[in-house]
Amino acid sequence: MKNIQRLFPLLIVMALWLAWPAPSTAADSLEKIQQRGYLLWGSDAEGGAPYIFPDPKDPTQFIGFEVDLAEEIARELGVTARQAQNAWDSLIPALMRGDSDIAMNGIEITPQRQQEVLFSQPYYIYTEQLVVGRDETAIKGIDDLTGKKVGTLSGTVAQDMLTKMAGVEVKIYASQVAPYEDLAIGRLDGVLLDLPIAAYYGKPNPKLKYAGPPEGEGFYGIAIRKGDEALQNKLDAILAKLVSNGRLRAIYEKWDLWNDKQEKLFQDVTQEKPGYVGLEASKRAPLYTFIPTLLKGAWVTILISVISMTLAVALGLVLTVIRLYGRPPLSSLATGYIELYRGTPLLIQLYILYYGLPNIGISLNPLAAAFLGLGMNYAAYEAELYRAGINAVPKGQMEAALSLGMTRGLSVRRVILPQAFKIALPGVTNDFIALFKDSSLVSVIAMVELTKTYSILAASTLRFFEFGLIVALLYFAMSYPLSLLARRLENRLKRSNR
Repeated sequence: MKNIQRLFPLLIVMALWLAWPAPSTAADSLEKIQQRGYLLWGSDAEGGAPYIFPDPKDPTQFIGFEVDLAEEIARELGVTARQAQNAWDSLIPALMRGDSDIAMNGIEITPQRQQEVLFSQPYYIYTEQLVVGRDETAIKGIDDLTGKKVGTLSGTVAQDMLTKMAGVEVKIYASQVAPYEDLAIGRLDGVLLDLPIAAYYGKPNPKLKYAGPPEGEGFYGIAIRKGDEALQNKLDAILAKLVSNGRLRAIYEKWDLWNDKQEKLFQDVTQEKPGYVGLEASKRAPLYTFIPTLLKGAWVTILISVISMTLAVALGLVLTVIRLYGRPPLSSLATGYIELYRGTPLLIQLYILYYGLPNIGISLNPLAAAFLGLGMNYAAYEAELYRAGINAVPKGQMEAALSLGMTRGLSVRRVILPQAFKIALPGVTNDFIALFKDSSLVSVIAMVELTKTYSILAASTLRFFEFGLIVALLYFAMSYPLSLLARRLENRLKRSNR
């Protein structure tokens, strides 16, 4: 046994050594790609049209203008293209880890990203397009957004533009579909995103329309790891060839993305790579300047967790009483509720509450959907804790209460439940701690709590490690007092049982 224990440190060191990505040089990157026969390009298939998305005719295959571009690049390299899935705001960190050879998914060339990775020459020139409701008359352009709620994606130039505008309430989303859906049902006053996204999700929607002309100008580039200059130069040469032979224009015309701005791609853009400079200050700003934003996210997490747990405790008690002491069909319904909520993912439940209910005329704001989603889910687990506590109370307690002339309801309320609560209380406290972490899932319904705040800040500054440590400490500061409370309750229960 001792020999095995001595081996543990050695095994850990070996595992870390094996997991650590091997360094690559500019000279061997192209060789590796050609030797294995495929180009691994990082992208987020959840990002949607027109970049990369499942083919409706065959969902196992991806289509999109960047899919076509990746295949053209791979063909010029003499290999095939293979997509490497990653969340959009993690594409560059994943590239730096070695999860892919390149990253290409509407990645905007920005100075802070240029400090982390290399970029090819631009392959698309984008603008930002504001979309509003069809009946909106007051908003005619981005200058009319003061006092309005506007949706966008995290880590984008559009987000930076909106945050710099005074009086605009910015709503951050993880997917490009969700903000347009919220705009269509009146949860937002506008959505500002890249024109290719607006063209596919805003313009075709009969409930929406463009507001004003496109604003600004930026450039998409292919991200490459630093040190891979040979691969960068090869990609630049391939893109220049695709521009000169008309293949790049053919791809954009196929996807209805060609416009006059793309003519600039025919100019010599290899000498100076353009970039948007609006986010540079975020990269250099000291960490303490972001603390108020993180604390605001922590407060939202506390608010959601406390109210959701209160709902879970109350609803769980009702479910338990109905299940154990109610008559059919109520007892069967309570049992079905518990099994349904325990047997389906919380994430799906949140999607149904927030995005599904509007289809039947019920529209919840993000905060209400978060309270209900977490509260109703955890109620099922609390109900099982209460049931275990009630079943642990000796049957003689009920018989003694009934023999004293108490009604069944009074016996449950005065005799059974107080004892059951003592047994279930440590488990309920542990669930409360777990709820703090699960509250991060509400970011999918446009709630900016602590984890989402971290994602936004980290994606826009690429300071994943520093912000990660701060957020971890904040979660620990919120959950550790509950751990102490759970221990105190357990000790008190032990003394009372003696």
